[in-house]
Amino acid sequence: MPLFEFEGHTPKVDPDAFVAPTATLIGEVTVEAGASIWYGAVLRADCAPIVVRAGANVQDNSVLHGPPDVLTEVGPGATVGHQCVVHGAVLEAECLVGNGSTVLDGARIGARTLVAANSLVAAGSQLPSGVLAAGSPAVVKKPLEGTAAAAWVALNPSYYKELAQRHRTGLKPVD
Repeated sequence: MPLFEFEGHTPKVDPDAFVAPTATLIGEVTVEAGASIWYGAVLRADCAPIVVRAGANVQDNSVLHGPPDVLTEVGPGATVGHQCVVHGAVLEAECLVGNGSTVLDGARIGARTLVAANSLVAAGSQLPSGVLAAGSPAVVKKPLEGTAAAAWVALNPSYYKELAQRHRTGLKPVD
């Protein structure tokens, strides 16, 4: 896996985490136990720390970065879907940022909230816990409880944790 020190800061990856061989981690990145960073993802912590908490997953081709001195954090069991940008934001536990979404500086997404695919969470936005948010800019549409999407939010952390272990042990280069 490509890990790069930058100005004295070296990525820290828990031995129980999965980082795909084509993911890139630069600088002050922390990946906790059971977390996964998928193919083509770039976590560039050259201006401020990036923390991916236990059991969280950052999926293929997503980019995490932040402005100077602004933490970017993916909470425990949270999901950053495919081709997302998370820039200087905090994602609370088990929230799910749908494919192709962007979450900007100072935004905070509440626990078990689903941000619909291709949404834009504007800088400074505060989305509460347990809701579905969508649009550009993303706005709360309804409570998540009782919807079909609630099942996906509940299932996703354990599914990706198990899938990451399968990739960790089953991935083999082809000659």
